[in-house]
Amino acid sequence: MDPVVLSRLQFAATTIYHFFFVPLTLGLSWVVAGLHTMYSRTGEDKWKRMTKFWGKLFLINFAMGVVTGIVQEFQFGMNWSEYSRFVGDIFGAPLAIEALLAFFLESTFLGIWIFGWDKIPKALHLASIWLVTLGSTFSALFILIANSFMQHPVGYDPASVGTGHLVLNDFSALIFNQKAWLAFPHTVLAGLTTAAFFMFGISAWHLARKQNMEIFKKSFRIAAVLGLVAVTITGLIGHSQGVEVMDTQPMKMASIEAIWVNPPGSGSSFSLITIGDLTGKQEVWSLRIPHLLSLISCNNLNCEVPGVDQVQAQYVAEYGPGDYIPLMVFTYWGFRSMFFSALLMLGLGGLSVLAILRKRLETMKLMKWFPFAIALPYFANTGGWIVTEMGRQPWIVQGLFKTENAMSPNLTSGMILITLIGFVAIYAALMVADVYLLSRFAQAGPDATDKGVIGEPAPAEKE
Repeated sequence: MDPVVLSRLQFAATTIYHFFFVPLTLGLSWVVAGLHTMYSRTGEDKWKRMTKFWGKLFLINFAMGVVTGIVQEFQFGMNWSEYSRFVGDIFGAPLAIEALLAFFLESTFLGIWIFGWDKIPKALHLASIWLVTLGSTFSALFILIANSFMQHPVGYDPASVGTGHLVLNDFSALIFNQKAWLAFPHTVLAGLTTAAFFMFGISAWHLARKQNMEIFKKSFRIAAVLGLVAVTITGLIGHSQGVEVMDTQPMKMASIEAIWVNPPGSGSSFSLITIGDLTGKQEVWSLRIPHLLSLISCNNLNCEVPGVDQVQAQYVAEYGPGDYIPLMVFTYWGFRSMFFSALLMLGLGGLSVLAILRKRLETMKLMKWFPFAIALPYFANTGGWIVTEMGRQPWIVQGLFKTENAMSPNLTSGMILITLIGFVAIYAALMVADVYLLSRFAQAGPDATDKGVIGEPAPAEKE
């Protein structure tokens, strides 16, 4: 098999696995900091127990995220050394800031928060979890600044492109890349959505079993409201991202909607479902809503989104001969995984908030099914990243550097295949361990956290 394909599969496997943990860490840090703030203000034991319970789950998830993130850093030098050589002076700057500032801020104060209960002043202890939260958030920002350069390169010296080594000449342009500042709130809110539905599902599991009712009714209310607000705003920002993608990456937009050719004067239709051939690059059948894509992409009903064949011709004229069409089976279904998961979360959040307002929470017949909603943001997050990265192909840096030229020259297919199988096997074992630990602590409830051990689920409580 082609070494480039194997390297892409390896990086995709490690990235998708790592991103299972990132949104929950990002969102749950804000939730735990908020709960700790309520405990600090009120001194009520219920807030302390909630903080410790959700904080314990946050710590398990955080540990896995750190382990998997380190592997990705090494891959830039091991599998993608030509890419690192080409873009290192630019790509390395935000990554270095992330590691030296954000990650160490997050990790240092997380240790203080873990071991500081009843040992340091309460104000300092509260400050430590907020610094963890800020560290997590800044970490996401600088990672997204680096990634956004790959999507929309800015701040480099154009004369350096032909030298094989990009030179940064405008740091502020790199930092204030429009794409990064649209991706940042979208990612943070996606993290809050993930945390909310994680909290939502676990709380529903306990409520269905009448366990720790006071704590989990409060947690459920917080999660339902937070989830509804977060997924709504995430969608609105996603719309703004669509408008920006239309401007800077028209091929990505066309491949997301599986548009091959858009006749002039027809506006642009939104695909509810499109079936392609085995190549993934020809339409067999589709069901579309007329003009809706025009509204999504350009905020009017008559905008014409060019099809992939049209953008392909444009890119050939601009960059020379080549195939510039990504595999649309990934971009198309990745987007729909994100879109339809978000719609389901919006519906569940709205239904739950309505039940809370009508004081019918305890009589909801769907409560026993709500734990399955934990999976929805993971489908959405994974689909979103697949669209972001696959929609850019064949470019590793949009318009400047192709993926096929970015791999380390001396790697063989055998070398990569062995490490690919090894990573998948190790990560599968880690995933089993992570799900096991999260499930045990989540089912055991706050009583086990109070004891500092994994215990049996608490007995049913009456209000």
